[in-house]
Parts: sequence; structure tokens; C-alpha cells
Amino acid sequence: MTAPIPRRQWLKFAAATTAGLVSQLPAPRTAHAARNPRWEEAIEKGLEWLRRNQSSRGQWNTQVYPTAMAALAGTALIGSGSTTAQGPYARQVARATDFVISKSRENGLIGDPQSDARYTYGHGFSMLFLSQVLGEEGLIDRRQELVDVLAKAVEFSGSAQTAAGGWGYVSAREGNDFDEGSTTITQVQGLRGCRNAGVPVPAEVIEKAKDYIYECKNADGGISYSSKQRGSSRPAITAAALAALYNAGDYSSEHIPDMLKYAKDNLHDISDSTRAFGHWHYTYLYYSQVVYRQGDELWLPFRDKLYDRIVSDQRTDGYWEGQIHPVYITACNLTMLQLDRGYLPIYQR
Repeated sequence: MTAPIPRRQWLKFAAATTAGLVSQLPAPRTAHAARNPRWEEAIEKGLEWLRRNQSSRGQWNTQVYPTAMAALAGTALIGSGSTTAQGPYARQVARATDFVISKSRENGLIGDPQSDARYTYGHGFSMLFLSQVLGEEGLIDRRQELVDVLAKAVEFSGSAQTAAGGWGYVSAREGNDFDEGSTTITQVQGLRGCRNAGVPVPAEVIEKAKDYIYECKNADGGISYSSKQRGSSRPAITAAALAALYNAGDYSSEHIPDMLKYAKDNLHDISDSTRAFGHWHYTYLYYSQVVYRQGDELWLPFRDKLYDRIVSDQRTDGYWEGQIHPVYITACNLTMLQLDRGYLPIYQR
């Protein structure tokens, strides 16, 4: 079995090659079964599309959720192995980092409540992105800037949490204490990324969030939409909740087996009948993380079907279309396609 390539060794390799050429990326760090060359070609085309469509200010000029889009796209670029200083997409990662940092407000929110009616999404995705940047940032002053922004962001998340332990589209105070599953999961993953990068996160915030998820669990093992609007189980939210719980280190809760069975029963069989599935990319962005953590016996056959499905939908220019915006769909797909490369600490086994 071939040993994985150490990250620093790869970075030296990348710096010595022609900048910006994805075709010169190294083999994945993980020693999985051979990857289909079609997947690698799709990744290259997708990353190049993100590069071409990033503005000089570091954002992607989208009408909706500009902060969230920049954070998601930046995370996908890091998935290639690039950092703010080295790698084929160092310039793009650095620009995205600058843009996201520029959206940090005095109260700790990363985003713009005046133009974004659902700013907690961008806040959560930004915490996740910047925490991954922080883990590989070598410049002392730059690291301190990231730590300061993330420390304030963590504080804002704690203050925005509802009494039930979840989060809504806006802070608890501005949203009349309303919460729902998808924004809650976004906060939990962002907070976990911060904690992994060395930024303190109050344990009680995470514990309340875990209790919230379990409170929303139905008898069939699935998670409902909200603590205040209980109803039928949602496959997308269940998959995201499992990924968030794994990030929070909760692998052995009595609730996990039921949730995992529900998710597998509803999501594991990828077929043409699932093409009309609502929020498909959001769902599989998280469910792929869940399956990957189960080990190769489950992951590899699932990966092959998932990746073939994703690649078959790619446009000739390198992007993907779907709900929200092409930047969103492209970033989600690239993150999934690069998941077992092992470059993003938050997704590693």
C-alpha cells in the first residue's frame, strides 16, 4: 500500500511547479482505491471555473449570500491542497480569506445583516472556512488576525443561539428565538472547526446544540425541521445533523444508530430517481461526510456512484447548475469530489 503524501512535502512540490495548473496536483493523501481519471478532470475544470469567476476583491459576484458563497468556494479551493501561501490556488484562497475577513463586524458576525436576510448561513460557513485557513497559516500577524476574527465569531454564535439550543436564519434576538435544523448544523460545524484550530469554544454551546438535535429526533430516527415546527423527518437535515454530531465528537450516543439507519434508508441508494430530490447537493455534501467516516467498506462503493453522478451533471465550462447559484452547487460538488483527498482537517477521519 502506498503511503500518503505528507502535506508539507506536497506544498514543496506545488511551489516548485508552475503555479495555477491543477493537472500538477499530487495524488490524494489517503491511500484509497484508484480514483477514476474522469473525476480528476472534473475537479480540475471545476476549480479552474472558480478561479476564473472570482473577482479581484476575493468574492464571487453573486446576488445571493455573497459571504456564504465566498466561504464555500474558498473551502473547495482548500480541498485541492492549497493554502493562503502555497499551492496552485494560493492567490484565490488568500483573496477569499481577505474578503471573508472584511465582512467581520464589531459584534462578531461575519456577514452583512442589511443585505442578507439569512446571515447565519454565511457566518457558519465563514467560521468553517477561516478555521481551515488558520490551521495552515504560517505568518504570525496573519494568524493573530484570524484568531481575533474567529474568537469574536464564536462569541457571536453563542449569543445568537436560541433558548432551545439551535439557531435560526438570524440571531435569536432578531428572530424571536426561532431556530431550524440546517442553520444549526452550519453553526456546529463552524464552531467545531474553530475549536480544532485552537480557538476556544464554550462547551455548553455545543452541548445545547447536541441536545437540540436530539430533541428534534422523531421515532423513525430522522430529524424534523425545527424545535418549534415539529413534523415529518427531513433526510437532508438528518444527514447534516449526523455530520455535525460526528464533528462534535459524539459517535456513541444512543440516538446515532437510529439516525444513521434513517439516513441510509433514504439516501444511500443513488439512482436516477433521486435527481428530483430537493436540496440534493446540500444533502449529499453532508451525507458523504457521514459515509466517509464509516470506513472504506461502505465508502468506496458509495463514492463511485456519487462521483459518477456528480461528474455526469457538469457543464462543459466546468461549473454545475442547481438551486441557489452555480457557485454554490460547484463548491458543494468540488468539496464532495475532493473529500477523501484528506486536505481539509474538518472532514478527515
